[in-house]
Amino acid sequence: MNLPLDDITVVSLEQAIAAPLASRHLADWGARVIKIERPEVGDFARNYDTAMDGLSSQFVWTNRSKESLALDIKADDARASLETLLGQADVFIQNLAPGAAARLGLDAKSLVARFPRLIACDISGYGSGGPYSDKKAYDLLVQCETGFLSINGTPETPSKCGVAIADIATGMYALNGILMGLHQRARTGKGYAFEVSLFDALTEWMSYPAYYTRGRGEPVPRSGARHATIAPYGPFPAGDGKVVFFGIQNEREWQKFCEIVLGDATVATDARYVTNSLRVANREVLEATIRQHFAAWTSDEVIARLDRAAIANGRMNDVDALLEHPQLRARNRYRSVGTESGPHDMFLPPVTIAGIEPVMKPVPAVGEHTSKILAEIETQRETSPATSSTSAPDAR
Repeated sequence: MNLPLDDITVVSLEQAIAAPLASRHLADWGARVIKIERPEVGDFARNYDTAMDGLSSQFVWTNRSKESLALDIKADDARASLETLLGQADVFIQNLAPGAAARLGLDAKSLVARFPRLIACDISGYGSGGPYSDKKAYDLLVQCETGFLSINGTPETPSKCGVAIADIATGMYALNGILMGLHQRARTGKGYAFEVSLFDALTEWMSYPAYYTRGRGEPVPRSGARHATIAPYGPFPAGDGKVVFFGIQNEREWQKFCEIVLGDATVATDARYVTNSLRVANREVLEATIRQHFAAWTSDEVIARLDRAAIANGRMNDVDALLEHPQLRARNRYRSVGTESGPHDMFLPPVTIAGIEPVMKPVPAVGEHTSKILAEIETQRETSPATSSTSAPDAR
């Protein structure tokens, strides 16, 4: 069976996480992704760490199955090569520093004017226009600016998220925009230019706490591992000292929890707990009651009771436990992927399509495919001299 995107060519002038993650998801499903990198040094994310036998774990995560083309895009010959590539591309993605792409004529709007069938995506920190449009943005700083740290962590200590949620959200919305563009082009024959910013992406993720704050006139409280506005929902120690997490979503579950898990249906009808709002208001005494019951059982016994009542629950695993998780192993959710330092097991992409195996090709070295791609470009020039409707812009 053909891969869903095996007729799509993507050119990505990318660095860090957001744009590379978007293009990697396209590569996972068959798109040819040509990654433009600085000669010799490449994407600076290659040097974030050396955890994977000398390679950056974040770079390996976001760059499998791509071809690396090393180009100095300010040089005339390199720009001519890039223009030829763009004439044959379906998608272009860039996340250069603020204003850099526009100065080079490589912003989405300029490119679609030259290549009307192109789906072109600008990724930035804060979007075009407004007082922050020229401001650099990194994941932690956007978490700060959007108020995420104000709701995350304990009452005493605001905390960043341990993964780059602003970058991940942005990459996924860029992917969404690209797929919409390809669908529209299939109907109209026309591409389009669009933008996604880290700030806008994480602002969308902050909708619930923003609307809650506006509606209540007070912010969502930082609640650590608890849920800020639902109870009981969070961590509870069992008698063996291990922590079990569970969450109640509705009144039916609350009643089943009391009857089957606690073995005491009278708790469900206690006037302090008959609605979620009352349970949140009386959280401390409610949680003390639950801990008292759980102290008599091991964590396995608590989980068995929760499962019997069909109450969602989970164990507090560390990352080592995730790597060996029985659900991953049973479903064969790893594949071996080649890198400069040898093969590494990597997770499959989250989308599962029956009968189709995603692409899991190697992570490229800097400029690994430069000679091959430039040879293709030269052949293209020989067979079709005019690759765009206008000449390449002045890169100076």
